[in-house]
Amino acid sequence: MKTLCHIGVFLLLSLPVISQPYYLRGVVRDDKGTVLQNVKILELGTGLVYHTGVYGTFGIVSNSKTDTLSFSLDGYEKKEVIVNVSIYAEVELKLLPSSSFSRHMERLTSLTKDLQREEQKKWFTGDETYASIVENRFINAKRFPETGMSLDIDKASYSNIRRFINFNSMVPPDAVRIEEMLNYFNFDYTPPAAEDIFNVKTTLTSCPWNQEDQLFFINVSARKLDLDSLPPSNLVFLIDISGSMDMPNRLPLLKSAFHTLVENLRAKDTVSIVVYGGAVGIMLPPTGGMEKEKILKAIDKLEPGGSTPGESGIRMAYALARNHFIKGGNNRVILATDGDFNVGSKTEEELEDLITRQRESGVYLTCLGVGMGNYKDSKIQILSRRGNGNFAYLDSYQEAEKVLLTEFTRTLFAVADDVYVNVEFNPEYVKEYRLIGFDNKMSALKDTLTEVEGGEIGSGNSSFVVFEIVPADQGRGARKNSRQDYFAQMNIRYKKPGSSSEQSVSFRSDYSFSPFTMLDSSYRFATSVIMFGSLLRNSPFTKNVTWNDMISLASQSANKNNVLQQEFVVMIEKAKDLYSKKKKKRKKRDLFDQ
Repeated sequence: MKTLCHIGVFLLLSLPVISQPYYLRGVVRDDKGTVLQNVKILELGTGLVYHTGVYGTFGIVSNSKTDTLSFSLDGYEKKEVIVNVSIYAEVELKLLPSSSFSRHMERLTSLTKDLQREEQKKWFTGDETYASIVENRFINAKRFPETGMSLDIDKASYSNIRRFINFNSMVPPDAVRIEEMLNYFNFDYTPPAAEDIFNVKTTLTSCPWNQEDQLFFINVSARKLDLDSLPPSNLVFLIDISGSMDMPNRLPLLKSAFHTLVENLRAKDTVSIVVYGGAVGIMLPPTGGMEKEKILKAIDKLEPGGSTPGESGIRMAYALARNHFIKGGNNRVILATDGDFNVGSKTEEELEDLITRQRESGVYLTCLGVGMGNYKDSKIQILSRRGNGNFAYLDSYQEAEKVLLTEFTRTLFAVADDVYVNVEFNPEYVKEYRLIGFDNKMSALKDTLTEVEGGEIGSGNSSFVVFEIVPADQGRGARKNSRQDYFAQMNIRYKKPGSSSEQSVSFRSDYSFSPFTMLDSSYRFATSVIMFGSLLRNSPFTKNVTWNDMISLASQSANKNNVLQQEFVVMIEKAKDLYSKKKKKRKKRDLFDQ
């Protein structure tokens, strides 16, 4: 017994002394007093990294009463501060001169010539991140008649919204990108003339949420490639198999998705597989499309585990694509991930610089996002936009089938790169205009030297660009189409795949007004999609929109034979119930607080 007691005392004395934890607290602001979110905080004593929260505040557990913290945020001077547990630290970061900014930091989605830009916060939802967007406002057409936007085929926002609704969760406002919601349905596709890349149609009608205003639709349809003449593909599947992918709606879903894609391969196509997780490596060297069984076996062997060295994986995938580059072919990396990079380049700016250098090789990038809880939408969006590519979010096997089977050519074969649409309004008809969707990120708006960069358009794609119009007196009184003066002029700038020379084509829209009730059902249904996105964003421009109005319009205009449109009606009815319940709970809580 004595022996046991002595051993017990010895073990107790041998244990390391655990020091009392201390709590270092503070707030980070800029030199104008505005709180700064997502500031990187490096604890020099331990090497651990933290970030400020929504209100610019931080709280760090430390083993000592004082510690030295390093604060850094892109666009601001780095600063080291000694923080004491007894004092609430107030840290001020100063803006760097504009010449010090990285020229690869951000790119605008839309731009109105000579219009001063605004700023807004960055939004965080749990561990999911979304790039903050500033909703476009009404612009005076006499002062600023020209505006423009980047076109692409991204549609990730819609399926991500559906995921939130299906899990009875509120949708983060910055996860709502209305142009991507419209892209999801490929509305009103009209083939261009034989030798043309684009066909453009315009429609002017009344605005359901403000009868004094009008809606102006621009429908851009791209050439559809002949399936029999598609060029050979050199595809590199870059698959995240890190520990964070070990969930049914992540790696298993992606394996099913790639199974679907492999079924579309032809003998002249080539597939390689690069994986990154605990290690980075080539899982499958370049393999011909006729060897489907070999490719599927390599996919089935994938197992999750380890960290997320996204940077190394990206470098290896692009190197493989370059080494087997097919001149005149479809060379593309398909990145599948939840975006949670934690080894190598981690910040959005670092990833943007990396992918910008890689795109110069002529290799395209398609991003497939999966997961929930730590899904990094903002990072994947950066990669797809800077990588001359497109972005889809897979929330189910049905969505994977839609993106990689039903819309195979639209997703993987580009007909135009760097597509940018410039619109010039006639002030005689337009007093003010507001571009719906195509909202810019806060960080892009802060940098006055940023510019719009065009997007990739896939085969057979149809895009809607929609403006809310405050008509001038001429526009209010000319509804009988008594005049044929131009209402708007459009110019599409683009490059053909593999070409560095820019081309352009112009279109003119004469004044022609159609009552909303007389429109084709696809335009009325598209309007219900806009209303839904506006409600989710709590847009100040659509305060008169009600859930019942939006559901009624969607139900009446949805194509009975279109599964996607019928699914939308069901989803928005679920959303109404969800948001109505949350609103009632808030009212009860407010009454209780009083």
